[in-house]
Amino acid sequence: MSRPYRIMIIDDEKIVGDMAKLSLEKDGYEVETFLNAAPALERLKAEQFDIVVTDYKMRGIDGMEVLNTVKRLYPQIKVIMITAFANLDTAIEALRGDVHDFFPKPVKIKELKASIRKALTGAA
Repeated sequence: MSRPYRIMIIDDEKIVGDMAKLSLEKDGYEVETFLNAAPALERLKAEQFDIVVTDYKMRGIDGMEVLNTVKRLYPQIKVIMITAFANLDTAIEALRGDVHDFFPKPVKIKELKASIRKALTGAA
């Protein structure tokens, strides 16, 4: 039997991570949530994840640094970025960093799930 897909969620708003975790676990994913990026990036060194969902704007290590670090160290991991500060400049910056998808907050869980499925299946 194959292992369930593993998803990491990094968001400084606890409610965002908690709600996404609940919904994604109902679909059979294993989900870990983090309120900031430093411990999340440490966890990536110890465990294999398939998807990282990260907030764009956080104190300390921001979402772009998460994206760049993940892509440099673990290029096979797909990164999905969410933000309450969505504008054309942040979207372009994220896309240049090879983000899989980019969503403004509040994120519709149905859209996030569709993006995760697409990332996992390699569908364009």
